[in-house]
Amino acid sequence: MDLVTPGLYASDPAPLPFAPGEHMRAFLIAPAQVLVYSAPTVDAAAVAPHGGASHIVLNHWHEAEFGGGEEVSAALGVPLAGERAAPLPALGPAVEAIPIPGHTPEATAFLWQGVLFTGDSVYVDDAGEWVGAVLDSSDRAAYLESLERLRELEFELLVPWIATAGAPAAVRTDRADARRRLAALIERLRGGADR
Repeated sequence: MDLVTPGLYASDPAPLPFAPGEHMRAFLIAPAQVLVYSAPTVDAAAVAPHGGASHIVLNHWHEAEFGGGEEVSAALGVPLAGERAAPLPALGPAVEAIPIPGHTPEATAFLWQGVLFTGDSVYVDDAGEWVGAVLDSSDRAAYLESLERLRELEFELLVPWIATAGAPAAVRTDRADARRRLAALIERLRGGADR
């Protein structure tokens, strides 16, 4: 795993089967022993040198479809209602779970020391623009409310689950830049765009 910022490591990228130009990664918050997201390139051997993982948390259920983390001996938390759900574990004060429904009903962001994990509710395209992923099953109104909620957060690093091939795993930002980029995304989605 590669160091992203002190205490945070990224797995090697793996292409999405249905969009090979987009790569997924899992991230280990080493001090909290929390693995965020799933990717087929992460296993127990990858997290062991950094203290291992006691919990794996997913932004939404789509991440569970692509493997990864199976050999990691950790409690899994999947934000999803119904029979496929696994309760989000108590992550302590170090990692905050923030409901951001819209992309999927129970999508959840995670905030750790100025690092915001948004799954693919917010990710960065090949032009560096922050984009969303409105699906046929998405709730656009809830998505917009969730993006407004994210716009109020303080964070310096955006860490999506998905990044364009060759793009950085995480994007540095500041309060004004994040608010501007999220406002632009909100305006596009409000106008009917899907990204």
